[in-house]
Amino acid sequence: MAPKVSKERRRIGRPPAGAREGEKVKDYPQLSIRLPAEIKAKLQALSLIASRPQWRIITDAIECYMRERTDAERRIVDELVGRTKGRAARRKIQKT
Repeated sequence: MAPKVSKERRRIGRPPAGAREGEKVKDYPQLSIRLPAEIKAKLQALSLIASRPQWRIITDAIECYMRERTDAERRIVDELVGRTKGRAARRKIQKT
């Protein structure tokens, strides 16, 4: 009798769908925005035809917008993002 080859079992349900490996969208901070009706309709249509969630369309749009900024503007944004990450880390430590 031939030995059975063990296959990795796939987990039940949908795989994590975050922007990076292993991340879960449900763990991302939420953002609520108001959009003009025509922009919301365009976002929904883009999501449909691209078969991508709306959050990914918005993320891609922000990345594209950042690529169009000057190096100086990108450095300022990176600095501000670094400050925000630092504050968030300090708050997390204080809660524990």
